[in-house]
Amino acid sequence: MNIEQLIDYLKSHEPFTSQVSSWIRHDPVPASYEPFPEYIDGRLTDIFRKRGIENLYSHQREACDAVRRGEDVVIVTPTASGKTLCYNLPVLDAMMKNPDDRALYIFPTKALSQDQLAELHGVITETGLDIKTFTFDGDTPNSARKAIRAAGNIVITNPDMLHAGILPHHTIWVKLFENLKFVVIDEIHSYRGVFGSHLANLMRRLQRICRFYGSNPRFICCSATIANPREHAEALIERRVRLVDKSGAPRGERHYILYNPPLVNRELGIRASAVKEAAKVGTLFLSNKISTIIFARSRLRTEIISTYLKEQCAPIKARIAAYRGGYLPNERRAIERGLREGKIVGVVSTNALELGIDIGMLDAAITVGYPGSISSLYQQLGRAGRRGRASLAVVIATSSPLDQYIVNNAGFLLGSNPEGATINPDNLLILMDHIKCASFELPFEAGERFARHLATTTEMLEYLEEQGILKRSGERFHWMSDIYPANEISLRTAAHENFVIVDNTDHSRVIGEIDYYSAPTLIHDDAIYLHQGRQYYIDRLDWERRMAFCHEVDSDYYTDAETKTDIHVLESADSRTLSGGTLSRGEINVRNKAVMFKKIKFNTHENLGWGKIHLPEQEMHTSSVWIDFDEERLDAVAGKPLSARLLYSIAYILRNIVPLFTLSDYGDIHVVHQTRSNYSGRPAVFVYDSVPGGVGIAERAFQVIGLVAAESIGVIERCACSSGCPGCVGPLPAGDDDIKGAVKKALGELLHEPEG
Repeated sequence: MNIEQLIDYLKSHEPFTSQVSSWIRHDPVPASYEPFPEYIDGRLTDIFRKRGIENLYSHQREACDAVRRGEDVVIVTPTASGKTLCYNLPVLDAMMKNPDDRALYIFPTKALSQDQLAELHGVITETGLDIKTFTFDGDTPNSARKAIRAAGNIVITNPDMLHAGILPHHTIWVKLFENLKFVVIDEIHSYRGVFGSHLANLMRRLQRICRFYGSNPRFICCSATIANPREHAEALIERRVRLVDKSGAPRGERHYILYNPPLVNRELGIRASAVKEAAKVGTLFLSNKISTIIFARSRLRTEIISTYLKEQCAPIKARIAAYRGGYLPNERRAIERGLREGKIVGVVSTNALELGIDIGMLDAAITVGYPGSISSLYQQLGRAGRRGRASLAVVIATSSPLDQYIVNNAGFLLGSNPEGATINPDNLLILMDHIKCASFELPFEAGERFARHLATTTEMLEYLEEQGILKRSGERFHWMSDIYPANEISLRTAAHENFVIVDNTDHSRVIGEIDYYSAPTLIHDDAIYLHQGRQYYIDRLDWERRMAFCHEVDSDYYTDAETKTDIHVLESADSRTLSGGTLSRGEINVRNKAVMFKKIKFNTHENLGWGKIHLPEQEMHTSSVWIDFDEERLDAVAGKPLSARLLYSIAYILRNIVPLFTLSDYGDIHVVHQTRSNYSGRPAVFVYDSVPGGVGIAERAFQVIGLVAAESIGVIERCACSSGCPGCVGPLPAGDDDIKGAVKKALGELLHEPEG
């Protein structure tokens, strides 16, 4: 069965259509072509013509012309629209004309770097020219590094390696920096929040070193669809850029389906498991020979869905794979290669495959739960669709209020503009870290600014002098400390390091790795660690050595850990009075401790038992907005005492609706309630950034809390359940019939300031 036949079949397949809340068809779009520019070397255009590319898409020609004029550009077109050619064509053309030219390609992940290397090697080999292209990352052997520094025309790297392995050692990269003509930054939409703020400072350091060596490279940026691509690119590189956003690539007919799992308990509003429904729909597609990618929001869900698919599609289980962070590099590369070559026909992934890794084109994409942003959704659903062919994209809702809102509002999902990417490179902590790194790389001149608008640079240098880190000599600030500052900074997380998972039966065999903050909930003692559908029992987690020891088992259950969170307010920066209490924002200290785990049976999802977790507490300093409730007033308004149950329901609905108004991922925030706040002594709900230091979400929530409360009330009113359910105020114990009304009234107190 081909994809068109499957679409026709699904339209009359009642078990499927009965759960479809919306089915939207988008017409195919023809390509818009332009000829290859005359200024491009004929040997290069001949190679692409041999590959079947007779003309360029209009956006490819527009980008090439802009680079030719010496402009910095950002290209924003859909998935699989040929953005790679927008930079490879002008870069290779320049090097064919001047072999001394150099280019630096920056990708957010090693996988994308390897992908790009394979693409470039193929073209360069056909030219017969000596354009040396290398990846330079943590996997590059020491024996190859000297040759890359001396002879690499195109150096492909990631922000982490640029930060710690290239910029601090610029004196042995002289040929690169003296002749650097192009800097390519791909997937710039992934540089948001803390990661993006770090990258912007990396670009300040890069351009400072380029000025020292007398080079001024052009920047070519590429992005998935976001609301503010030009603004974001300009914030990252602090230069004016030309926006290229009118795609000339063709697009086949597309079908978007919003699928709501069936209600299994109408009174309680409980729906069938989205995980099991995803496996059921995925099995339907794969058993009809439709290549499919399924996106899940967590590593655990990814492994569970993969396990179910392999059970239900036994004849092709070897052609089904899971893909997520924590797999070893060679394992991930093998899966990517299998997808490109068609050996793997079904893959279940976290958002790790959302980025532009070449995995070929699949026929169907399934997203389990709203991924947290319109931009991510477009990226995931855009993974389906072979050129000129129809494609199918299915969004399967969970029972959460956010998913239930979305599955019943197709206009929001498919008609909304993508979110904007936001960064704050002048965050004092991040800025200070990079000024340290920049001082290590080159002395600062007195009066020099790290960025044009940063008049505070001198003050920060003087502060570092007072701390004994810098020494002023004449008109220069010199590095004096014996530490290597780049090693003190993590660009992506505040985690110390990853945990390695080792097979107890063969200590030389590493199964995978887990980041610091995820370790307590995924690889605690007695956990079942899922990896490619296999189950491994964690015999022991050695916290100090950052190692977990395991052995393979055939388990009929998986484990799911629970954590206890304790919050202390460090500083209140702003507050305002609302009818039902006080709204504040500021800095908090969050302490998380994994306390117990449940054993969940595969397929039935019943609870088989539990166990305790004995691991150290983890601390984080971050930004928060919080509500201290006026207990007496809310008791009167809600018609019942302000119980922990009521606070839980208020926190539950806010947790799900805040991301809609802060343009953030679901995982970027956490919400916790306290019956007695450690700070105010009053009942409180805290909404805080899940990233150490914060990324501005709490500040945004402080401004829009009225809109959040109003939409939360609307979700509760529209929900058909009688006493509260996972689709509005959370699962409730039987008999608590009036809590929906109480939550609605409590939220109403957040809509306005008190009268008088």
